[in-house]
Amino acid sequence: MKKIFLILFTTILMTSCEEDVKTNNPSVQGRLENAFWRAISSKAEVFPNNSVVITAQARLQTLTLRIPSKNVGVYTLGQNLDRTASFLFEYDDEATLFYQTGVTTDDDFQGDGQIEITEFDEVNNTISGTFRFNAYNVNNNPLGGEILNFNQGVFYKVPVRVVEGD
Repeated sequence: MKKIFLILFTTILMTSCEEDVKTNNPSVQGRLENAFWRAISSKAEVFPNNSVVITAQARLQTLTLRIPSKNVGVYTLGQNLDRTASFLFEYDDEATLFYQTGVTTDDDFQGDGQIEITEFDEVNNTISGTFRFNAYNVNNNPLGGEILNFNQGVFYKVPVRVVEGD
């Protein structure tokens, strides 16, 4: 009788286990100033000239990555305004803090980093890749430091919307 009870108890115990697996698809995340950051929502848009803008939002924060092509490859930031990364902090009192690469001061581009497209899936309309950047405080706002660092950034299967041209 004890063996039957033990087998029954073990069977019930094993069948009551549950896997609670959560998928993170799509996802945009990374390390913002050495703290983990993850977007709540994300999207990508491809324009008629093939340029791509990826936008990811968390509460009162917006990350924007802009590159001139949807092709797989590495795009260096900080050289022009076709390849930029920006980060916007919006505060409850309507104040904002804006960082961007490619900002010019005295005809000198500031900020650096890279965006790498590792996959552009035209069948499922998604884009994946990695990014890192150092962006400058555009308006020298005293609410933030001079430079914002974002590293180990990943965007995975972000949905793409093709913007039709005129």
